[in-house]
Amino acid sequence: MSNFKGEKSTGETVNEVARAVAESFEKAADWVKHQVGAKEPMSFAKLDEMKPGMEVVTSCGCRVGTVDHMEGNAIKLTRNDSPDGQHHFIPVNWVARVDEHVQLNTDVFETKQGWNLPLAAGA
Repeated sequence: MSNFKGEKSTGETVNEVARAVAESFEKAADWVKHQVGAKEPMSFAKLDEMKPGMEVVTSCGCRVGTVDHMEGNAIKLTRNDSPDGQHHFIPVNWVARVDEHVQLNTDVFETKQGWNLPLAAGA
């Protein structure tokens, strides 16, 4: 809304600045996603292709375990090939794709740091 002199009101100016800032943040977020190779979250339909016994591999190519089964929103790994003989849980949002194995979007350090967290186990 303009005042009688044809100038913009403070409210109009604030709205324009807010829109410009929001557009800048959106462009910056898109740029960052492109730079780090962020992908869309994996669809649950693809998770159906995951089967017990499949190897789980990190983004850096390290094998971290074998799928036991799904438990809530997490993949429960077998304890047979676990370094500490315990089950570990991988949140499904760490899955980048499922092909001949389960490929994670986290590296080996992130994976091993987070696989025992209550969030990973769906608690």
